[in-house]
Amino acid sequence: MNPQENAELLAALMRQEELLKQLVAAINKPKLGLHSEAGNCKIYCNRQHGGLWYTLNGEPSDVPQTALTGYLKELRFENTERRKKETCKLLITIQADRTYILESGYDTHFSKCILAAIATLTPEQLYSPITLQPTPGTTDENVLFCRVWVESELVMASYNEQTNWQEIWEQALAVTKAANEIAF
Repeated sequence: MNPQENAELLAALMRQEELLKQLVAAINKPKLGLHSEAGNCKIYCNRQHGGLWYTLNGEPSDVPQTALTGYLKELRFENTERRKKETCKLLITIQADRTYILESGYDTHFSKCILAAIATLTPEQLYSPITLQPTPGTTDENVLFCRVWVESELVMASYNEQTNWQEIWEQALAVTKAANEIAF
């Protein structure tokens, strides 16, 4: 490439970067006007109430949609009390048409599927939306797995009893943090 072509390429890349900044700013703006989507929507990921996942607004309400697509913003563990017992939950924050916080037991197959899949990704892959698809177990009606898709590709990540979950968690957290530390 000659210096003129380099300068033109650099100018085009700078224009593209500015457009990306504007796009991200538009995505992150709150909805204006009247709507019913104020605040976060917490989704509980287990089969306790007959469906694959549900919300609580006083009473459990099944979420009829079979997948959630958005940008992975955060993974974190939180100790909480459920049924008068201390328990640890994985909280997965997804930014879509609103902020969704998915809650699952820290040691469930649902959580393990997500952590194992995210740990195999690069931060650049998380610049694209991911799709989380709860999937029922076939032999145990209490088991819930989760398929993770990046664009149209299913993320294949296996685990077993020898899996080092501390290492998987650290890698998944590092990838998620790196993807969200981009300066726009």
